[in-house]
Amino acid sequence: MKELEGYFKGLSDVTRLRIMNLLLQGELCVCDIQRIVDGSQPTISRHLNYLKHSGLVLDRRDGLRVFYRVAKDTSADLKALRQFLRKVFKGKGVLDADLNELKDAMARGACAIPTPIRTVGPVASDTTTSRTPLGARRGFQSGAEHV
Repeated sequence: MKELEGYFKGLSDVTRLRIMNLLLQGELCVCDIQRIVDGSQPTISRHLNYLKHSGLVLDRRDGLRVFYRVAKDTSADLKALRQFLRKVFKGKGVLDADLNELKDAMARGACAIPTPIRTVGPVASDTTTSRTPLGARRGFQSGAEHV
């Protein structure tokens, strides 16, 4: 019963519901979520940490980036909750808008796939660096660079 209580406490905030809606689509970097939900990095990280401690999401670190995904269905309750969320999130204005924004961000090359910073040109005292558009690595059209 404690586990179920944790799930519902984790979902008791609009921002966390929006984050769960995004994560039901797949693993995302904090910066992708931050951009779509339009919150500060500390605020989004705090909400993600709350979801993690409630047992709803898992994280992994890749260099400086942290990626989050919905936890695997380790119990019948979590599996049923995940199916329920997918169903009730459909047709909700802001949640649908978030999914459209996510789709557009991925097409532009959001940072869902980690890439190393590559130095462009000769290394000088004022080194210029750039990032490969991440969507290009996934086969999306080239788009905005990760900032």
